[in-house]
Amino acid sequence: MHSTGFEAARLTVRVNALLANYHRFVRLCEPAKVAPAVKADAYGLGAARIVEALARAGCDAFFVARLEEGIALRPLLPRARIFVLDGAQKGTAPALIAHRLIPVLNSLAEIDGWRAAAREHGAPLDCAVHIDSGMNRLGLVAEEREMLSAHASERLRGLNVVLWMSHLACGDDCASPMNRQQLERFRAALAHLPPAPASLSASAGVLLGKEYHFDLVRPGIGLYGGNPCTEQPNPFDVVAVLTGRILQLRRVDRGGTVGYGATFRTTRHSILATVGLGYADGLMRAIGNRGFGAIGGKKVPIVGRVSMDLVTLDVTDVPRDLLETGADVEFIGDTISLESFAALAGTANYEILTQLGHRVPRHYEQAA
Repeated sequence: MHSTGFEAARLTVRVNALLANYHRFVRLCEPAKVAPAVKADAYGLGAARIVEALARAGCDAFFVARLEEGIALRPLLPRARIFVLDGAQKGTAPALIAHRLIPVLNSLAEIDGWRAAAREHGAPLDCAVHIDSGMNRLGLVAEEREMLSAHASERLRGLNVVLWMSHLACGDDCASPMNRQQLERFRAALAHLPPAPASLSASAGVLLGKEYHFDLVRPGIGLYGGNPCTEQPNPFDVVAVLTGRILQLRRVDRGGTVGYGATFRTTRHSILATVGLGYADGLMRAIGNRGFGAIGGKKVPIVGRVSMDLVTLDVTDVPRDLLETGADVEFIGDTISLESFAALAGTANYEILTQLGHRVPRHYEQAA
């Protein structure tokens, strides 16, 4: 988008905080490797800048969901391993091979197709294989895993399995018995498969302890400053700060209504601030009349509905020296956590970040 010199809103990405979180994962998981999930444009923060920073910090393996994401990142990561979670779908083998991407194979049919691609390619091809340990989403089901175990040398001929992986369904709930069940199922599966590095945990699984780390972990939300286990304090630094600017201030008498549908009525003489951020930018409509912004570290309530481009706040109690047109209002950051915003919107911290609109400029802040 063409810059005009004025930004109604911005998303500040603290690169040093991102790297601090990455190094925290490295320390927690040693000797396991850390391969960040950078799918969905690095959870909305801008994959190009994120992977460049991580690569400079020594990271050499990444996970994406879509083939297109892997293709886009390859020029930025000429030597890194890039895993594609969607696998090797029909017709994608030429692109996967051309861009040196590693598919995470999710079924025997995909394994067979990738083996045929290796035969046609005339050389072994790297792959990861996803074992479903109970999520019932992607990955080899028990029957397929047993068939693979029984005929591994034949089914994997021409393939170099660089990773066996699975995924926890309830990692964000430390007390869930399903975590232990999946751990044991994954261990049992590995015992009957050819030796290769293994991976079970994303951010939440890392916090469950060393036995969940295996050889490689795949952090996502924690890397970007989100709390993977909301019943515990967040051990990660704030990375994403979403702010909007005050476009107008006005005094409203008691009994004045605000916004579409007149869903809020003032109960006192009030000062209202209209800010240039709306649901088109990712400020979810669900937080109308229940969410908050923050000015100078003081939380102020959102009043009325969030509209496409604007949101209104009651700033009556904010010191007057902090109120001026053009002043910043924080919606996610140091005062308002990603998790508190998500809770008021009735969703997860993941969705908040990935729904941030591309109309909001990203600024990458890195201290010297």
